[in-house]
Amino acid sequence: MFHHHHSNRYEERMRHHWERHVRGHARGRRLGRLLEHGDLRFVVLALLGEQPRHGYELIKELEERTGGAYRPSAGVIYPTLAMLEDEGLIRPAGGEVGRKLFEPTEDGKKVVEESRAHVDAVFARMAEVAESSESSRPRIARAMANLGMALQNRLSRRPITAAEIDRIVSLLDDAASAIEKS
Repeated sequence: MFHHHHSNRYEERMRHHWERHVRGHARGRRLGRLLEHGDLRFVVLALLGEQPRHGYELIKELEERTGGAYRPSAGVIYPTLAMLEDEGLIRPAGGEVGRKLFEPTEDGKKVVEESRAHVDAVFARMAEVAESSESSRPRIARAMANLGMALQNRLSRRPITAAEIDRIVSLLDDAASAIEKS
């Protein structure tokens, strides 16, 4: 009986883990079902059909296409690539040594074409998410983090003069004013 209870908790945690990777999130709120079960396989194939890519490039492209609302982890992308390669749907393309650049095989291209309506529908959902106001939050958070890092890097270098402090403060005040007026 205890084992059964433990198993249910495990299954619940695994389902939650899977949903976090398969569904888009913005600041902890679900954006609805962005990818259905199996969609990532078709999306990756279609993206590789556009141009050969590395796993990291696929992660960045999916993040870009959803306006930052969905960023699959390496633990989702690389097993998907391995599965597609095992199925004979993608192969390493000529390219840099070290990181594998993938492209679809003829069978992979055929699968994408046979699933074109489905793939287009998934890309349309991604575009909707990217256009929504929810998806702008991760992009703004990223920009704010970049600003913070730039300030931290500048302040950690050589000592800063009063004139440099005045310039930085002026730039920040100008940016704040422009944001308020937008």
